[in-house]
Amino acid sequence: MATLTLQGNPIKTSGELPKVGTKAPDFTLTATDLSSKSLSDFAGSKVVLNIFPSIDTGTCAQSVRTFNKEASNLENTKVLCISHDLPFAQARFCGAEGLDNVVNLSDFKDGSFGKNYGLNFTNGPLETLHSRCVVVLDENGIIKHTEQVQEIADEPNYKAALEALK
Repeated sequence: MATLTLQGNPIKTSGELPKVGTKAPDFTLTATDLSSKSLSDFAGSKVVLNIFPSIDTGTCAQSVRTFNKEASNLENTKVLCISHDLPFAQARFCGAEGLDNVVNLSDFKDGSFGKNYGLNFTNGPLETLHSRCVVVLDENGIIKHTEQVQEIADEPNYKAALEALK
């Protein structure tokens, strides 16, 4: 269990992120077209998991914009933006912003992604939502980098995530 903060107030998570060097746990999430997507759908590509509480907050929206911009310059890399938001909200945001270099996926059905990755908040005003995390995988699904942002209102370290892709 990790302890993070929201505006300086402590919030706990359901566990710890998977360790660097291990195989990423598989998952099934819902895409904006309501189809199911699993990690195996992205096999053979490098993958950035951009995980956040809600697309409708400034910091979360900025992380999607930033990774969308960076993804346009990356070869053989998919950026998966994952939250509990409904797929309709994710599609609305990316459509309005003209963002087409990221894949939005929702954990709204059963929350198993957040539970399996140990990143759900277990208390506080954001209870059950995902903490802000970045997990970078190589083409074989091996974890190369993780970051769980300590202050939930802060942006992730984009540079470190992008460096892990090299």
